[in-house]
Amino acid sequence: MDSFGFATTKALVFRPGAAADLASVAGALLGSRVLLVTDPGLRRLGLCDPAIASLSARAEVAVFDAVEADPSQATLMAAVAAGQAVGATGVVGFGGGSSLDVAKLAALLLGSGEDLEAAWGVGNARGPRLPLVLVPTTAGTGSEVTPVSIITVGAEEKRGVSSPVILPDIAVLDADLTLGLPPAITAATGVDAMVHAIEAYASASPNNNPLSKMLAREALRLLGAHIETAVAEGSNRAARGAMLLGSMLAGQAFANSPVAAVHALAYPIGGIFHVPHGLSNALVLPHVLRFNAPVAGGVYAEIAADAFPALAEVGAQARCAAFIEALEQLALRLNMPVRLRDVGIPEEALPRMATEAMKQQRLLVNNPRPVTEADALAIYRAAW
Repeated sequence: MDSFGFATTKALVFRPGAAADLASVAGALLGSRVLLVTDPGLRRLGLCDPAIASLSARAEVAVFDAVEADPSQATLMAAVAAGQAVGATGVVGFGGGSSLDVAKLAALLLGSGEDLEAAWGVGNARGPRLPLVLVPTTAGTGSEVTPVSIITVGAEEKRGVSSPVILPDIAVLDADLTLGLPPAITAATGVDAMVHAIEAYASASPNNNPLSKMLAREALRLLGAHIETAVAEGSNRAARGAMLLGSMLAGQAFANSPVAAVHALAYPIGGIFHVPHGLSNALVLPHVLRFNAPVAGGVYAEIAADAFPALAEVGAQARCAAFIEALEQLALRLNMPVRLRDVGIPEEALPRMATEAMKQQRLLVNNPRPVTEADALAIYRAAW
C-alpha cells in the first residue's frame, strides 16, 4: 500500500440544537472575546441569534455579518479588523462555505499576523491561528472539515490557502440550521457535495488513499439517498441530517484526496459571472466526467451504485455512462439549470473562461486525464 497522510477536524458534534448550546460545546475553547463571522442574510433571519445568546452568557461577542458569496479579500480583511478591534481570543464561522472560509483565514491572520500573500497556495500558511469553531448552515461545501479557504482577489480571480493549520478545532453539525434552506440552495449544495465525493474518489493525487475512498462512498450513499427528499421536504430533519453528514464525509474525503477539473472549470463560472459555487460545479459535472471517462470510466463505475443503487443492475461496461446520465437526470428532477446559457453565460465568453480555468493548476494536476486549454474550451462548449 502506498504511503499517505490524512488530517481532519479535531472534534465533531452532530446534534440537532447544538448551535443554540454553543457555549457548552465550545465556550471554554473560544475564550472571553469571540468574533462570530456570518452573512447578512443569516443575521436578518435570526438564525445565529441562539448561538450568539449562548456565547454571550460567558464572553463578549463581536459579530461580523458582511460576508458575501465568493467573499473578497477586502471582506476578509474587514473581518480581521473587526477581530482586532475587540482583541478576539477565538473565532466562530457560522453559515455557508463563504462564511466558514472567511472565518478560517481570519483566525489565521488574527492568531499569527502573517502575510496573506505568503500564505496563498498549498502548505504555505504557518500559523498559529486563534481557536476556531465552524458551524455550517448548508450541506454542501464540507468546509468545516477541509484545510482550504477560497477568496476572490481583485474582480474575478479565486485564490486558495490550503494548510492543515486552518482546520478548525470543532465542527458543529446541527441539522436544525438547515431546515429553512430554500429548495434551489439545497439542490445546488447537495450536488456540490456529491461532486466532492466523486472527484475525491477518482483523484489522481498521490495522496488518494483508502480512508478518503471509504468516506467518499459513504457520502455518496447518504447524499444520493436523501437529496431529493431534502429538496422536496425541507422540514424533514432526518433527510437534512443525512445531507449534512454526507457533506461532511465528502469534505473529509476531498480534504485529503483533492478535487480536480470539475472545480477548476467551475471557478471561472463563479468568478466571472457570480454563479453560486455548487451550481457552477453542477453545470460542468457531466461534461467533465465524459471527458475523463476514457481513463476513469472503471473508477466511476465503482461508485455509481453508491449514489444510485439501481445502477448495480447495469453491466460494468455500461455503468459509467449510466452514472453520468443519472447525474444529469437528477439535476433535472431537482429543477436546476443544466446549461451555461441557462445562467446567462454568453457563448463568446467561453474562450476567456477556458483561459481562466487553466490558472487552477493546483486542481487540474489531480484530474485523472490531463486537461489542456483546448480541452477546457470543448468542455465548456458541451456545457453551453
